[in-house]
Amino acid sequence: MAVNFLLVAAGAAFGVLARVLATKYISRKWGHAFPLATFLINLSGSLVLGCLTGMNIGTQAALLLGTGFIGTYTTFSTFNVENIELIRRKKNRTFFLYIGCTYIFGILSAFTGFAIGSMIENNLLT
Repeated sequence: MAVNFLLVAAGAAFGVLARVLATKYISRKWGHAFPLATFLINLSGSLVLGCLTGMNIGTQAALLLGTGFIGTYTTFSTFNVENIELIRRKKNRTFFLYIGCTYIFGILSAFTGFAIGSMIENNLLT
């Protein structure tokens, strides 16, 4: 139990650091009314988590990488707050585009990652 807690905590520390750095980089490079940083972070996290799931990694690796790292790298709460802000600023088109693209491309990213991970697991890519 203590080992599992430490694995999640270690992964979380690196995941949040990766998110902060990615957010700063994307926002500085491509500042836009569309919340691009959170969108790209959540899509890349969905892809990686799908891949890890498809690879059928063990429990401890899943705790470290899936729950810890990806759990703090991606951010559902920021996604929701950004949507509230879009509604508040009456950016209805951007709001619907953001929600639609996040869910459609998020599921596609997770599915693609799962397919890649499954191929890796079955030694089809090596």
